[in-house]
Amino acid sequence: MQNLRLPILICLLATLPCRAYLFGQKNKTADPAVTWKSAAARELDAGYEQYKKTALQIWGFAETGFQEFKSAGLHEKNLSDNGFTVQAGVADMPTAFVASYGSGHPVIGILAEFDALPGLSQDSVAEKKSLGAEAGHGCGHHLFGTASVAAAIELKKIMEQNHLPGTIQVFGTPAEEGGSGKVYMVRAGLFSQVDVVLHWHPGFVNQVSYSNSLAVISAKFRFHGIAAHASMAPDKGRSALDAVEGMDYMVNMMREHIPSDARVHYIITNGGKAPNVVPDFAESYYVVRHADRETDRQLFDRIVKAAQGAALGSGTTMDYEIINGDYDVLPNRVLSVAMQKNLEWVGGVPYTETEKEFGKKIQATFNYPAPPIASSAQVMPLDETVQKGLASSDVGDVSWNVPTVGLDAATWVPGTNAHSWQAVACGATDIGMKGMMVAAKTMTLMGIDLLTKKELIPAAWKEFNAARGAGFHYSPLLGDRKPSLDYRK
Repeated sequence: MQNLRLPILICLLATLPCRAYLFGQKNKTADPAVTWKSAAARELDAGYEQYKKTALQIWGFAETGFQEFKSAGLHEKNLSDNGFTVQAGVADMPTAFVASYGSGHPVIGILAEFDALPGLSQDSVAEKKSLGAEAGHGCGHHLFGTASVAAAIELKKIMEQNHLPGTIQVFGTPAEEGGSGKVYMVRAGLFSQVDVVLHWHPGFVNQVSYSNSLAVISAKFRFHGIAAHASMAPDKGRSALDAVEGMDYMVNMMREHIPSDARVHYIITNGGKAPNVVPDFAESYYVVRHADRETDRQLFDRIVKAAQGAALGSGTTMDYEIINGDYDVLPNRVLSVAMQKNLEWVGGVPYTETEKEFGKKIQATFNYPAPPIASSAQVMPLDETVQKGLASSDVGDVSWNVPTVGLDAATWVPGTNAHSWQAVACGATDIGMKGMMVAAKTMTLMGIDLLTKKELIPAAWKEFNAARGAGFHYSPLLGDRKPSLDYRK
């Protein structure tokens, strides 16, 4: 036995230099970004309660487009307190801001929204119960902005600790819901030095948003007539309400002769004050959408002609104000593939037993079949081809000026529609908060890739330039108008 031990010992010692060499080589070639990603995820988990507090505050503010003074101010303070330089009131919008950290390239932009929707006041319970407020976060923008700020702060820490060159910019973008805040920021040149833009949106699935959207134009049509006693002197009056109704009738007839995938919707915002007074003023608010923005422009022009005809036929006059105009979203495959890997690394949103019960109660209020509750914990695979989106967003204008990538995170009970009381309710629960942190982590990890993988941004720009085409010229759908700061008043 003694004679056998010596050869064995010699063999073991002989392997030590080789093992040490291999171990050293592994350390030398290991990607430090993996370590940074793990550390960033832990840091974000540690900040959960603080970010939840911020999101709940903004959920409670529930400020509508261009009125988000408290919400924008809270984000600005959090960023300033964490070492960002904040420029407030940019692009002629009091609630728009740009917060920056670092210098040089790459410049990574992160979009932050924070406006609420009118008429959606709702408590955080699984039954319809208004809080009596004017608005509610039916699209989850209180979560949107908070996750974006969280990601920016965490990226700043990673850059600072590891001496990484580059710039992080948070774009506080007001009035996404019909106010086109981002369009004015694009038009003002605020994205001209940005290399890549990251964004996300609340939803009920976890997926990278490899899809386009519908271009949109909206306007308020205002008719001016002559007031008169509706019974004693109807012939002396010229009804502005007649003009609104005439326009509505003609546009509804027009629906038979427009592309089947177009969308036209409207409300009458002012139809007069008393039925025994011929209305001398009336107003309707129109929205027209189509996947092709040039088609959208043409459809809008036809709606204007209908308004002109209604004014002529009713003996009134008409003027209109374009409220918003957004491009369709231009997706980027290179960036989507990279973000998909990070979303899969982060994972979905598992529910506790209490959350499952809440989810079942919410789903019981739907008038349609709902996906399984467990689907919130899953990450959807990346689509092979660009999907057709049916919503509209001012992210579209950003995406035609800078390579842009986004994701959806499961902040709502599976099956929940946006712009609903159910979405408002979910947004103030831990279901919403956990989805928010999935988005914050994914954008942070994606930001680390953009800072460390030198080939990623040039590849994204190559695809971006090819997709736009050599002759592309950006021309905002809302023209040269100034921000419609009172459109929600």
